Order: sequence, then C-alpha cells, then structure tokens
Amino acid sequence: MTEFALNAEVRSDLGKGASRRLRRNVSMVPAVIYGGDKAPQSISLLAKDLAKLLENEAAFSHVLAVNVAGATENVVIKALQRHPAKGFVLHADFQRVVAGQKLTAHVPLHFINEATAVGVKQQGGEISHTINEVEVSCLPKDLPEFIEVDMAAVEVGQTVHMSDLKLPKGVELVALAHGNDLAVSNIHASRVKDEEGAAE
Repeated sequence: MTEFALNAEVRSDLGKGASRRLRRNVSMVPAVIYGGDKAPQSISLLAKDLAKLLENEAAFSHVLAVNVAGATENVVIKALQRHPAKGFVLHADFQRVVAGQKLTAHVPLHFINEATAVGVKQQGGEISHTINEVEVSCLPKDLPEFIEVDMAAVEVGQTVHMSDLKLPKGVELVALAHGNDLAVSNIHASRVKDEEGAAE
C-alpha cells in the first residue's frame, strides 16, 4: 500500500471569517479531525499539498498519516467541501482510524473486461455505469484500494448489482447491510442499431 502523508498545523482561529482569511491569505485549507476517543481537532493544510494528494484516486481509500504539531494522526477522508465553480477544496473532514475499530470509507470501482464482455463483443451492446464508488465498512487493515467489477460474462439486458461484486475478506458494503442491493452497471442494446432498425 502506498504511504500517504500530510503536514498540518493546529488552527486556533475558528469560524467562517477565520476560514476565509486562511484560504485567502496563506493558501491554506481549514480542516477538522474527529472520531476515536479524542476531541475533534481543528487544523489547516497547505492547499497545494492537499490538491496534490487528491490527484491520486487511491488517497480516498487509504489510511492517511497527518502530522500535526509533531504527532501523527491516522485518518481517512470523510468529506470534502469544494468550490462550486472552481472545484478546489474549501474544507476537509478527516475521521480518525483506530486499530481494531471498523471504519466506513468510499472506495472506487474499477471496471475490467469491458471491451471483451459478451454483451459488447458478441452482441454489440453498450456499457453504462450507474455508480463509480461504493461505501464499505471494514477494519483499517482490510481497507481495499479499489473493488473490481468484472464485466466479462455480462450480456445485453443484464445488470450487475452490488451483491454480484467479489469483496475482499473482511469488507462489507454499507448499502447491502441496509438491504439496498443497488445496480452498479449494465449492458444495453446500442442506440445506433435501434435507430437504424427503426429507419428501415
């Protein structure tokens, strides 16, 4: 597993005005670390460091080491508030990771064998993705970097659901635990062929 680390400073100047000043004056992003058996801690991160980290998709499904005033906090990204137009991060929420305690995190889906899927190669269908990530519940040591969705045997008219996914040991899907077996992707007949048929 890749090591992800960030340096942070303790933030004592709190409130909306303070957060705005922080972003404007020193290119810092206000953030909070919470969870575990410790009180929430307000911190600030260098905007460019956070942006660089988030370029790597794996950062969202890894335990990150945040160094705050000489102490290291192991955390996962829980929420990012982004600028509606420009997309940069305005505020970040991190949840502490406690060994032996389950955590929830969003993990990306990697779709494989799409070009060679039965429904595509033999039946001329098209693939649609309904979701690109899933929320998982597991121990920190079991947190997967991504979950594969194998499309090889899927035919036109078939849908892949969450219950069809092969999950790593010790990993549960939060939606399934709540009884929601959501659709992940499907293969449907190509619209181009449908239109050609209609024209004839």
